[in-house]
Amino acid sequence: MDLNGVSAVISGGASGLGEATARDLAAHGVKVVIADLNEAKGKALADEIGGVFVKTDVSDEAQVQAAVQAAVDTGAPLRIIVNSAGIGWASRTVNRDGSPHDLASFQKVIQVNLVGTFNLMRIGAAAIAKTEPADADGLRGVVINTASVAALEGQTGQVAYSASKGGIVGMTLPAARDLSAIGVRVNTICPGIIDTPIYGEGEAAEAFKAKLIAPVVFPKRMGKAAEFAHLVRALIENDYMNGEVIRFDGGIRFQPK
Repeated sequence: MDLNGVSAVISGGASGLGEATARDLAAHGVKVVIADLNEAKGKALADEIGGVFVKTDVSDEAQVQAAVQAAVDTGAPLRIIVNSAGIGWASRTVNRDGSPHDLASFQKVIQVNLVGTFNLMRIGAAAIAKTEPADADGLRGVVINTASVAALEGQTGQVAYSASKGGIVGMTLPAARDLSAIGVRVNTICPGIIDTPIYGEGEAAEAFKAKLIAPVVFPKRMGKAAEFAHLVRALIENDYMNGEVIRFDGGIRFQPK
């Protein structure tokens, strides 16, 4: 699919993987709507790349509708949805002190990561369906969801996070089958250890990163957000990629801890 002159909604677009994707797509002619809770960073980035910022809680139906409408209002046909908003949580199913995993925290992670992804996918795809086909195959648009290798090899204490990301993986193919009727492709990326600001800075952060890198096969480093963004763009541009879950992890296989 040709990127130039279309619009996109990117959840979590103010930082990390979402920011890198916003920059990459904007550089290739896409009008980007950054849907994020971080107003300061989101507005600054939108101004920098010529995009639009909409403060968005992805689990809120009205806020997601507003973000999608902002893309429609740009006048450029909405053809791209990228779900990269998400939160993490670390807790065992039963903690060392014998207490059970906090239910509210589990529900929050599911609500943001899984329900939020579905929320933007469904509302965004409904808007994409109103556009004219972009090619002879009837393609109207593309949805790229972000899961994690934790969906496939969850570690100790990742039960909530892995459940949420596993749900995204699980809905990839049925969503692709559902949305093919309106000319929308769906693919999911499962990143491994990617170097984003979430890990912090300083000596302690670098030591922690070195530990994370140890099981990576090759290249022996963390992934780059720009490399993730490149993969997003490749999946959008390659018209035969549909219903796939793609590992993006340097060959890492998570161990229990």
